[in-house]
Amino acid sequence: MADALLHFAEELMSSWWIYVTVWGFAALDGFFPAIPSETLVVTAGVFAASIGHPNLYGVIVAAAVGAFLGDHLSYWLGRGAGGRMLDRVKPGTKRHTAILWARRSLADRGGLVLIVARYIPGGRTAVTLTMGSVRYPLRRFTPYAALAAISWGLYCTLVGYIGGKAFEDNPLKGVALGIGLALAVTVIVEVVRHYLRKRRPQPQVEPEPELAEAG
Repeated sequence: MADALLHFAEELMSSWWIYVTVWGFAALDGFFPAIPSETLVVTAGVFAASIGHPNLYGVIVAAAVGAFLGDHLSYWLGRGAGGRMLDRVKPGTKRHTAILWARRSLADRGGLVLIVARYIPGGRTAVTLTMGSVRYPLRRFTPYAALAAISWGLYCTLVGYIGGKAFEDNPLKGVALGIGLALAVTVIVEVVRHYLRKRRPQPQVEPEPELAEAG
């Protein structure tokens, strides 16, 4: 079973279709987090180290370009449907105050939020949709999305490459090591984020105005 799986993986990784698949998975993951784009990119990095295919730089480019496209698709989905819903929120309500706070937060550190969200499960989709919904400026979103996509493509591919170099004679073990390293980084990011969130003062939300009683 393991030999058959390894043979199939080697065939896939030696085909030019792997670049299209990496690109497509990375793009779809922007608005459909169930797509295992990170696992595929890590696996491609492992085989680039162990058998020389696919091309390491080709994987990085395909992953980064796909992620960049996916982020923008998610952003425009949020800006379309989500933006119209937010525009209907009445001023003076709790929700309107929370939206204003979210806009201010994104204005202050939106780029950092977008980059960090890359390493949080489901965080990428949530942040890009929200940034579109609150009308985060596209001219600011695009360069940060590019930086996030490039850093993610490099990170996932090189994590896989490290695993492949550690187990050049057994790529499956290399895949396991690469995915384990990626999961460890995700856990560390989550722990740090949770710690910082507990220390950060919570935003004050004004209470909704009381309705005057009739009569």
